[in-house]
Formats: sequence, C-alpha cells, structure tokens
Amino acid sequence: MHGNGIHNIGFNNQEVIQAIKKQLDEEMTFCPRRYTNIPAIKLAKKLAEITPGNLNRSLFCPGGSEAIEMALMLARLVTGNFKTISFWDSFHGAGFGAASIGGEEHFHGGLGPMVPGAFHVEFPNYFRNPWGFTEEKDVDTECLRQIEQILKKEPEMTAIIGEPISATPVVPSKEYWKGVKKLCEHYNALLIFDEIIEGFGRTGKMFACEHFITPDILVLGKSLGGGIVPFAGIVTREKYNVCQDRSIGHYTHEKNALCSAAALAEIEYIESNKLSEHAAALGEYAVQRLNEMKEKHSLIGNVAGMGLHIGIDLVKSRKTKERAFDEAEIIMFKCLEKGLSFKTIEGNIITLRPALVITSEEMDKALDILDEAIGEVELGMKY
Repeated sequence: MHGNGIHNIGFNNQEVIQAIKKQLDEEMTFCPRRYTNIPAIKLAKKLAEITPGNLNRSLFCPGGSEAIEMALMLARLVTGNFKTISFWDSFHGAGFGAASIGGEEHFHGGLGPMVPGAFHVEFPNYFRNPWGFTEEKDVDTECLRQIEQILKKEPEMTAIIGEPISATPVVPSKEYWKGVKKLCEHYNALLIFDEIIEGFGRTGKMFACEHFITPDILVLGKSLGGGIVPFAGIVTREKYNVCQDRSIGHYTHEKNALCSAAALAEIEYIESNKLSEHAAALGEYAVQRLNEMKEKHSLIGNVAGMGLHIGIDLVKSRKTKERAFDEAEIIMFKCLEKGLSFKTIEGNIITLRPALVITSEEMDKALDILDEAIGEVELGMKY
C-alpha cells in the first residue's frame, strides 16, 4: 500500500521494462535541450489528448520538485506577478520555491528566509476544520473567505496552487474548487493543480482534476516514469506558451527519450487495462469496508478517499478527535509484521495507496490485516 505514489501500474511493470529496453536498443536515450526526439513528441501528443479541457502544451523535467518550480516560473511570466497562495500541511517539493509554497515547517525550518510572497490558508478539511463546523458548505465558505481576503489585501498574486485532493487525503467539494477558480479569474491569478501523487488513474479518473475543474497548469510526476525512471512535467494551455525567449526548465534531461518511452508505456497500460475504472470500483468497495470497520473500532475517527487514494484518521476519542499517534505507529508495525506496508501522514492518518493493478482478493487481505491489527491495539496488545 506504499510506494511513494510511483507504482500506479505496479513495481517493475514488464511493458514499461520492454519499452525502456527497446529505447535502449535504438540508442536514442539522451537528447540535448535544443533538439527534440520522437518519444518526447509522442508523449506530449498523448498528454494533449488525455488531459482535460484545453490543456495541450507540455514541458518535461527530471522530477516533481522541478516541475513545481517550472509551474511557478511560468505563472510569474504569464501574469507579471509573484505572490502565491497555497495550503498549510501541503508538500510540493524540496526546491526553494517548492518548499516555500509547501505548508510543512519540516521542509523549510532552519533555512532562513524563503521565497517572498508565499501565503498559506486552510485546506477545506470537513472532519478536522479548526472552527468546529459540521457542514461542508460552512467550511467551504470560510476557506474561500480566507483566500479572498489575501487576494484583496495583497495585489500582485500570480497563482493559487494546491492538490485537487490532498495527500492525506482530504476530498474537497466540487463547489469549493469552482469557488477558487472563480476567485482566480476575478483577480487574474492562475490555478495550478499539483497531481504528482493523484494523477494517472489513482482517484478513479485519469486525472484527479476531472472530478472538479480544469486548472491553468497541471503538474505531473512520480508515476509518470512508470515506476522505474524519474520523470515529471507540466501541461498547460496554448495561450500560456509564451516563453520562447526564456528557459523556465533548462534541465539537462528535459526531453529524455528513455523516460518519455517509459511514460508513454505507462499511460497506454493504464488505458488498455482500464485501471482508472478499476481504481474507482475497488476504491469504493474498500472505503465501504473501512466504514464498516469504523462501526466496530472506536480508534477509527474518519475514513476518506477517492479511488485508490484512501486515508484512515485514527483518534483516541471521536468526540475530541485527539490524534492517536502512538496507536497509529503500533498498528503500522503490527501490519508490517503481518505483511502489509503503508505510510502514516501527520502521525495518525493511515494512507492506503496501492498499485492500481491490485486485485480485490489482495485488497481484502490487506483490509483483513488492518482490521486485525487495529483490534489487537484496542485490546491492549501493544509492544
């Protein structure tokens, strides 16, 4: 259940391996920036076909952090502004620009002044909002109010950037993102969606934004390299293709033919095996089972997710929603001992992000192990 989001089509997918071998045999692997190559062209064309709306211009790079930096640079050049709004507790990468817009102190603490103009707001968390609201509409309204306050008081805003569904995951309402887009349009800021984790079928659609709205810039990474090679990039609109006299990427492996071949093989594998549809159906089943487990396990405070992007918020008390940090760690190690691997976020949220090729039998086995481990901890069987 944990592969850092790169393994959408599994580990060491044979079709990706064969595509990489074929590219190696053709001896077209590296391509200087001033030129292009057939695999990169085919990949860009494919992305133009499958991304929503009128997103049709791609630029590639080695990793997700660099892709975020490219998106920020493009937004600045398009708008002529420099300030950004992003979300607390978010992660967008390790570069200075990416770490500045990230909402976790862990990744910028001790580094001194970061990139100026990076403002942060609350993400619409319906289970854990700081105001105690119980209605989604009230949470949306307050979160949108925060954004508009900054937009009103801080001119020179270039972009709002966030994950359409958070890594935790928290799933906002469609109305929330429609409200954000409306604010962007009113204040002439771009909307950037970071789908480095959520893209390529994970949420039950090829791209998570398809559940909501189409952004101005879509950032991709992690599984784009087929789970084998590092690769990332951005996809944007034709009218933002304005950097002919600039180099916002300028990475040595910007148009890497080997990585492009792997990425194209991954996308084709997702499509031919209908993995987006599989993720939607199996994810719905898994969330249903987890909600049934919630009825018998008081440690489970909330279950959230979309497709095979699922989170279980563990609490000491459902009334206070106090995070069950120690219990989450013990459950994680008990599950590891029983053959199930996953990642915890924020100390108490179990995240399940399996490969999209997971079978229903494998999902049942994983949930059985989790069910057993939670039950043992609730009975006091700790270390």
